[in-house]
Amino acid sequence: MTERRIIGFHRDEQGDWVADLECGHTRHVRHNPPWEERPWVETEEGRARFLGYAVRCRECEENSSE
Repeated sequence: MTERRIIGFHRDEQGDWVADLECGHTRHVRHNPPWEERPWVETEEGRARFLGYAVRCRECEENSSE
């Protein structure tokens, strides 16, 4: 599993939150109960707490297996 740290956040065209990863890739971090429980993403303070947090980057994994 390839993990990369979160360096920022932005919203996509639909208004969902996306984490910007240190590798240049992105990962959605939606709060969409009951499927995805991430209430922290709804506040600026919550997102700030997750800066530097490592998450799985599927794009890096796919690129490394080629």
